[in-house]
Amino acid sequence: MTESTGKPGWGALLSGRKRRADAPIPNGIDENIPAGIRLAGAWSWRLIAIGAAIAVFLFVVVQLRLIVIPLLVAVLLSSLLVPLVSFLVRHKWPKGLAVALSLLGTLAVLGGLVTLAATQIAVGTTGLSTRLATSYAGLKDFLLASPLHLTEPQINDYLQQAWTAIQADSAIFVSGALSVGSSLGHLLTGLLLTLFSLLFILIDGAGIWAWVVRIFPRRARAAVAGAGAAGWETLGNFAKVQILVASIDAVGIGVGAALLGVPLAVPIGVLVFLGSFIPIVGAVATGAVAVVIALLFNSWPIALAMLGVVLLVQQIEGHVLQPLIMGTAVKVHPLGVVLVVAAGSLLAGIPGALFAVPIAAVLNVMINFIHRGTWRTAFTDTAASTTSPLWQTVPQSRPGFHPNESAAHD
Repeated sequence: MTESTGKPGWGALLSGRKRRADAPIPNGIDENIPAGIRLAGAWSWRLIAIGAAIAVFLFVVVQLRLIVIPLLVAVLLSSLLVPLVSFLVRHKWPKGLAVALSLLGTLAVLGGLVTLAATQIAVGTTGLSTRLATSYAGLKDFLLASPLHLTEPQINDYLQQAWTAIQADSAIFVSGALSVGSSLGHLLTGLLLTLFSLLFILIDGAGIWAWVVRIFPRRARAAVAGAGAAGWETLGNFAKVQILVASIDAVGIGVGAALLGVPLAVPIGVLVFLGSFIPIVGAVATGAVAVVIALLFNSWPIALAMLGVVLLVQQIEGHVLQPLIMGTAVKVHPLGVVLVVAAGSLLAGIPGALFAVPIAAVLNVMINFIHRGTWRTAFTDTAASTTSPLWQTVPQSRPGFHPNESAAHD
């Protein structure tokens, strides 16, 4: 048989026999498993591996929470302050003066809010005990004359059960807070670590990010750098929009409480502002505090009016602010916001609820950027060309150290 007769030659037959010899021998198992089951199995073990990696990562994060939480707070604050520092530097301000002004301004704003709330609480608590006793007597009379036909022993029994439940929940809350390091020493350590991290991010954020990018292989640096830039922009948008939403919630509920004569209106506004940084859930919880205060120190009609104010503000936030402003900024569906906040609170409590939405938004943008693949046509090794003023403080005259060669072989 030759190739001229149109039949395969010896070379083709030998190569075919070799391919058949190299082919895997059927074992009688794979052939009897449907293709759908094999595909499901392949997906299953890959998903299990990914889930195990995520579980290990979350375990490490929980173990290092005293470091991770201050670092995340510093990153979130820096997304607001870095544009301010850049603006001042572009207008001929010295870098050190711009950083100092940004830090001192942030501390002044936070300290002012805390001082204002504490002062208003100290001033507003005078005479509250008398108002509380009057409100309690009026509420009891209303319940006795209501269609529920409650008796005074029943009311006292319900109040005792409620007080016992509050004490039990308070004990669980305090023990849980202490278990995650909310003692005074851990709090001070976290504050110092947050300020220290924020200071270095403001001074040398670009250099730190360039160092992080250099950890990855050279082919992946363009994707990592581009995804990081997209995520950083989204984080800044989230922080600015969240401050706007929190301010609107605080002004709406605080002004409503003041107009209704509810005591502690200013502390209520500050509490709503801080709680609104946990999307959807935070404003609802702090608004409920305002309703309870109105019920205790005023009357049930005022409490119902306060509830109406809270619901009105929540409707404005849910139907106007969240879809139009927050949805555009973070590109996460409101249902996704609720789910990630719930998951974050279950995994890490209040810190988890606080950072769930920004982390989800940043990951969403970064994954979409890498998936689009636009970074392949715009590859630039920015990490190798970025020089940081802090790295220049490292001694470079020691034997065997050649910075140029280090950058070239990096």
